[in-house]
Amino acid sequence: MTRTLVVTNDFPPRQGGIQTFVAALLATRPPEQLVVYASDHPGSAEHDAGLPYPVVRAGTSMLLPTPGATRTAVRLAREHGCTSVFFGAAAPLGLMAPALRRAGAQRLVGATHGHETGWVALPGARQLVQRIAGGLDVLTYISDYTRGRLAPALGSRTELRQLSPGVDVDRFAPQVDGSPVRARLGLGDAPVVVCVSRLVPRKGQDVLVAGWAEVLARHPGARLLLVGGGPAEAALRRSVARRGLERSVVLTGSVPAHELPAHYAAGDVFAMPCRTRRGGLDVEGLGMVFLEAAACGRPVVAGTSGGAPETVREGVTGHVVDPRSPSAVARVVADLLDDPAGARAMGAAGRAWVEQRWSWATVAGTFTEVLDG
Repeated sequence: MTRTLVVTNDFPPRQGGIQTFVAALLATRPPEQLVVYASDHPGSAEHDAGLPYPVVRAGTSMLLPTPGATRTAVRLAREHGCTSVFFGAAAPLGLMAPALRRAGAQRLVGATHGHETGWVALPGARQLVQRIAGGLDVLTYISDYTRGRLAPALGSRTELRQLSPGVDVDRFAPQVDGSPVRARLGLGDAPVVVCVSRLVPRKGQDVLVAGWAEVLARHPGARLLLVGGGPAEAALRRSVARRGLERSVVLTGSVPAHELPAHYAAGDVFAMPCRTRRGGLDVEGLGMVFLEAAACGRPVVAGTSGGAPETVREGVTGHVVDPRSPSAVARVVADLLDDPAGARAMGAAGRAWVEQRWSWATVAGTFTEVLDG
């Protein structure tokens, strides 16, 4: 039996998109074929006890490719007879690859998630990514956008394969009931535009707030639901108060992951006008929230940042808008609220597309091909 050693700094119970992606990928594999070497976090022991495969935790919250960590990875690969290695995030842990190959690993794969596009724009970091890629058989990317940024910098050092996150189409589904969320937040039967994301400038919640008065001019009873927490929360609350929008804009703060489908379902339209910042260093690699919203049967409005437009079939499942223009965003959102039947049709088309292209069943097949060669 072949086994895969997974080396990752991003693994539950630590929260985040990469952590969720890595854990979901591993859930598609036979558990007897997996061994995980990961950083440590509060609650790790309890979390790992419920997993069907062994997890070895490094005695640190930040696993780095130090000589000691590399020796541990090599020992685990030999003890468990691992013939393949998967780095949950290729940079910087992929620097362990040559030692693991010498230890007998025949297939070495590293994942990228979006932020690496910023790395390859900087000379020193670009050389690091090039060195890592040279030690791997495959480097995965999540979107055509990220591939377009990585490929010129990496040349022929390794094979590039797309491995995008998948959507749990059973969990994120049109039949999810959003009415309890509506009742708890006092939304009633108002038209609701929802954004589910961390509150950071790139995501564009500030643009939604800036243009919200224009939506209200056409739909006076509409509500804007901003789901999530983050460093921009205080500034957003000040902007809402300054504009006199307290009665129509609701900020939930952080929401447990198991409650997210119901928050998507509480909206009629999903909107996140994400924008690229810092000269291209702060960019949306893909945008899973658009796909999760579509899986819930909601039309989506996305910004132009990075790979976000790849999550929308323009005019079919939603729209891509200029995230620099609050008026443009407001106009598209209000148009969708004008036509509930058309919006529902877009949501249905989005659901069908996610089932066909973005479900974990599809991703699992790709992951198997990448690992097995």
